[in-house]
Amino acid sequence: MRESTLERRLVREVERIGGLAPKWVSPGNNGVTDRLVILPNGVTVYVETKAPGEPLKPLQRKWAKELTKRGHRHYKIDSVEDIDRFIAEVSGG
Repeated sequence: MRESTLERRLVREVERIGGLAPKWVSPGNNGVTDRLVILPNGVTVYVETKAPGEPLKPLQRKWAKELTKRGHRHYKIDSVEDIDRFIAEVSGG
């Protein structure tokens, strides 16, 4: 399955639970996550989507570490099962 297919499904599932998942582009900041997931009740989560089995690149790992160090939630999603787990976790189900 392609990364773009997973990303589209993620956006659809986030919208289904009342959230938004805009693409995040930050010029001059290589490695930022693909999506900001904005959930009801003021919760924002950072998500990097990858093709199945593909690891984070070094700059992506650095961003994940910086975000989590500051108390933010960061997820790497590379499968439909990851999307299902993510939705269950962030929606309280």
